[in-house]
Amino acid sequence: MVYLLLLVGFVLLIKGADYFVDGSAAIASLLRVSPLLVGLTIVAFGTGAPEATVSIIAALEGNTDVTTGNVVGSNIINMALIVGVTAFIYPLKVESATIKKEIPLAFLASIALLVLISDQFLQGADTDVITRSDGIIFLLFFSIFLYYVVEAARNSREDLIEEDLSDKNRSWGKNILLTLGGLAAIIYGGYLVVENSTVIAYQFGMSETLVGLTIVAIGSSLPELVISVTAAIKKQSEIALGNIVGSSIFNILFVLGIASIITPLPVDPKIYFDVTVMIIITIELFIFSRTEYRVGKTEGLMMTAAYILYLVFIIIRN
Repeated sequence: MVYLLLLVGFVLLIKGADYFVDGSAAIASLLRVSPLLVGLTIVAFGTGAPEATVSIIAALEGNTDVTTGNVVGSNIINMALIVGVTAFIYPLKVESATIKKEIPLAFLASIALLVLISDQFLQGADTDVITRSDGIIFLLFFSIFLYYVVEAARNSREDLIEEDLSDKNRSWGKNILLTLGGLAAIIYGGYLVVENSTVIAYQFGMSETLVGLTIVAIGSSLPELVISVTAAIKKQSEIALGNIVGSSIFNILFVLGIASIITPLPVDPKIYFDVTVMIIITIELFIFSRTEYRVGKTEGLMMTAAYILYLVFIIIRN
């Protein structure tokens, strides 16, 4: 039964992503904003729902190591594995705004996380904790990010040709239904994959820490992976990259912000290495994005290889 539910989860992820990308791309056209901005908001926040759900439930249950590890692990998967696989399938087009603003915002969010968890080093505290005050700081940064996105959307709106308006209006209901239905399938499919793959992992004797760093992080990142790959195949690469960068910002600023307000999050010393890897990979993505405003197949292969090396390291470490 576990294996059957796992298969159902994968089917829901794949079909949900197909409908979700089609619907969100059409909504971008209807709203007269770039697909990148839809990727940064609707797609990114939607695909970030599994990470948010897993992390917030873990915080409520007191499993704080799962919360922080899931966010950091998911971001490394986003920036390395998902960008790598997606770019290898179809080179990712990078808009100048992504290079100048979105990727630097993801980098700053990562640096803010590193600073806020370094209580012992910076303040001489006994332990490192993401406190409720830190959570408020994260949410304030997140509100600034939302303000930027809204302003960018307003500035990117294009004049709509009057005779096309009636045709486009008729497709609103269908596209909203496609997007919401696809998102629901993605979230439930991701839940089935995470829950059942975790059960299988425990059956094979994996530790709780290792399951959190690998199965849970990879499983909760499956929506980003499936949607980004689907968007790339459909040549909607702006949605793919916006989804990845937006999800990474969302994970740190919103998910950790909410979770740490629910309960302060003690920091495992091992997480410093993982946060450092996350920062390095963000810098690597920034550098690759500046080469001809795209992430090509070779660069995608390099980023995928980097994630595989990291995965092997954390399996050995734990």
